[in-house]
Amino acid sequence: MTNSEIRPFRIEIPQTELDDLHYRLARTRWTDELPGATWERGVPTSYLKELAGYWSEKFDWRAVETELNRLPQFTTTIDGQNVHFLHVRSPQSDATPLLLLHGWPSSVVDFLDMIGPLTDPRAHGAPDSPAFHLVIPSLPGHGFSGPITEAGWNDGRVAAAMAELMARLGYQRYGVHGGDHGAFLGPVLGRLDSEHVLGVHANALVTFPIGEPADFAALNEVEQRRLAAQKQFQEHESAYMKVKGTRPNTIAQLLADSPAGQLGWIVEKYQEWTDAARELPEQAVDRDRMLATVSVYWFTDTARSVANFYYERFHDAAMFAPKPKGTVPTGVAVFTTADYAIRRFAEKAHNITHWSEFYAGGHFPALEVPELLTGDLRDFFGSLTR
Repeated sequence: MTNSEIRPFRIEIPQTELDDLHYRLARTRWTDELPGATWERGVPTSYLKELAGYWSEKFDWRAVETELNRLPQFTTTIDGQNVHFLHVRSPQSDATPLLLLHGWPSSVVDFLDMIGPLTDPRAHGAPDSPAFHLVIPSLPGHGFSGPITEAGWNDGRVAAAMAELMARLGYQRYGVHGGDHGAFLGPVLGRLDSEHVLGVHANALVTFPIGEPADFAALNEVEQRRLAAQKQFQEHESAYMKVKGTRPNTIAQLLADSPAGQLGWIVEKYQEWTDAARELPEQAVDRDRMLATVSVYWFTDTARSVANFYYERFHDAAMFAPKPKGTVPTGVAVFTTADYAIRRFAEKAHNITHWSEFYAGGHFPALEVPELLTGDLRDFFGSLTR
């Protein structure tokens, strides 16, 4: 499909779909629970039941629609796939184009609190900070981009689609930020479109040990803890990824039929991956923000596409094959929980020119500590444009 038209878009979920959500939640068959069950066994039924009740009875989806629809939204077709995106231009003519890439379980909702400060720093108490024109897509197969329509949407293909999106918008030079999936996609995009990518910034960057004894011997105490935490994740916390990466259709059917299942599947990650100083996920991330993203995935029926993205990555020979070190300037922000990036490993693969360590926040800094992430983006990209 060659249609390159950019079409205005509004979110308008039919009332019948909200009614169906409430109907399904009200008729959930809840599992029983061992006495004293904790999060170590997964989401406690008592917690999930209460949160589902809030989702059904108190959460205001229409308020989310209104907030998103205040922003310029569009869709376009790239490589046969619908791509939804927010495009918020700065009032400053010298603003830098910046592509913000979400991960899972995330959506364009993650970046809402950063849009104002990044596009209009003068109006948000930072008159000397750089300004940005923001492009915030729903990744192909995620959220309002809708389900993918064919196999093969791996990281390379998604990155190529993002490069085409920025070219289609007329941006000849742009920055990229991403976390989770976005932390994989950003460096791929930097290699693929190095002529146009000004720099790549990431949080939750995955760094793999290369096996050289000298590198392991040189690890400091913090780096040793991160390496041990990464091993702990692989052995005890990565079941969700392995299921999606090997049997995506099976888990997708379960999530597509049960909103309580979809809720538990996602909220477990908010609990595990947010700042460990917070006991419950809503102590780190606003409850309505969490439910907004859960609702996005439910209403768009993208469970299959999301799961298949992991399948494509697991079965993409090029993804983890040796490749030349990236040349695009790369900035990394490391937050406290579920962030295992180790600089000496990162420098083997990327042109690291900026590295920040934060002692608050976790895997979702745009939701948990948006002011810290905003500041780091300003520092990194400001250093490249001065």
